[in-house]
Amino acid sequence: MQDLFSSTHDDDNNYPNTTTAGSAAGAPLAVRMRPRTLDEIVGQQHLLAQGSPLRKLTENTGSNNIGPSSLILYGPPGTGKTTLAHVISQAPDRKFVELSAISSGVKDVRRVMEQALDNRDLYGRTTILFLDEIHRFNKAQQDALLPGVENGWVILVAATTENPSFSVISPLLSRSIMLTLEPLTDNDIGVLIDRAITEERGLNSSVELNDEARDYLIRMAQGDARRALTTLEASAGVAVNQGSGENLPIITVEHAAKAMDQAVLRYDKDGDQHYDVISAFIKSIRGSDVDAALHYLARMIHAGEDPRYIARRLIVHASEDIGMADPTALQSAVAAAQSVQLVGMPEGRIPLSQAVIHLATAPKSNASYVAIDAALADVKSGHAGSVPKPLRDGHYPGAKAMGHGVGYKYPHSYPHAITDQQYLPDNLTDRQYYLPSGNGREHMLVDRLERLRAVLHNEPMPTSEQSATNGQANQEAASKFGDDTTSTN
Repeated sequence: MQDLFSSTHDDDNNYPNTTTAGSAAGAPLAVRMRPRTLDEIVGQQHLLAQGSPLRKLTENTGSNNIGPSSLILYGPPGTGKTTLAHVISQAPDRKFVELSAISSGVKDVRRVMEQALDNRDLYGRTTILFLDEIHRFNKAQQDALLPGVENGWVILVAATTENPSFSVISPLLSRSIMLTLEPLTDNDIGVLIDRAITEERGLNSSVELNDEARDYLIRMAQGDARRALTTLEASAGVAVNQGSGENLPIITVEHAAKAMDQAVLRYDKDGDQHYDVISAFIKSIRGSDVDAALHYLARMIHAGEDPRYIARRLIVHASEDIGMADPTALQSAVAAAQSVQLVGMPEGRIPLSQAVIHLATAPKSNASYVAIDAALADVKSGHAGSVPKPLRDGHYPGAKAMGHGVGYKYPHSYPHAITDQQYLPDNLTDRQYYLPSGNGREHMLVDRLERLRAVLHNEPMPTSEQSATNGQANQEAASKFGDDTTSTN
């Protein structure tokens, strides 16, 4: 347990004092470069507006003002949760106590609460309790926080990388404000790297960083400020060790790759490599080359591509290139996207791989894609037509007098829940948008669809030979559509 940066009355408790870690010589670069005020913080600007809960915690609001609220900081690693706590620790006339849920228990929590009550009653000082990794506390441990939070003995600032809705008890959630921290943008990471290169508490311009290496560090950070600064520091060490000593060392992408013990993979998120690799990835799935698809998946993951972007592309192509030939492909793609969202990376690579294998080995059909685009083409060209009167809404007064809903045949009143009835507008009665390919499970739909359409149009049932011929014609039509259409990938 640590009492950090207390300004006065440090003799009224048994917690050890420490000095600002960011100023300690020899501390890691990520620690030395921690912002000292809210205005130095890069990113998370949606949480730092004037009058925000975070601002209130760093200001001396006075006893007559509305006091600050307890907070739960939720976000991935390296987004500034601990940094915000250290900035809050500088607030005037407040006691700052830090606990880690990894090494603390109920006894430690109760001790803080008792001391906080004494500080309030004896010295008129508010205690801010920073609890890191609160999701590691069980229900009984979190329950111990409730009296102090509810009665205002402490202002709780809790940090977690897991969704508080599942990891924090409801009574504590209802007494706190949850603030969601987002991964830093590439621009944010770039600002932090540039600042660390030039500032005296950082590398103090003792090295230079070329543009290619800067882009590589930003990309590999994946929105994690701590990772970016740690890698920068290691890269600087490699550059200095390999330098001649006569000129100012320049950090190159090779130095950065060596510091990370990873090979450099040429991949730019907004350039040709990004579009070339994702195009090759999708075309490999479409072409049923599972090994090539996995190769391009690995290249994107290794290069730091957003896994959510990869998952979205899988969802689209599960319908575009597989569709009804294997309806479970879409389920696998959606499940992979949800899994990535829930577990994050690097574990998210596993459900992504499973989905890619499923999609690449599944039977292929673009009939669903062709069907909706054909229907849209009719609508855009003005072939809409009026809704047939039996299908119109007949529930409001006067609808029946206009013929709305009159003559509608309720399908469940007929054998097999289907009967002859016109559903398309008069000018489109001969349209057939969906043409099943006959691949995979879709082959079962060829004959069924022919029979459904025969009943709907009150026509003779087709023979098996006719259905087979129609299935072959559908495949040829879909193939021609693919040849004539420019795909996004």
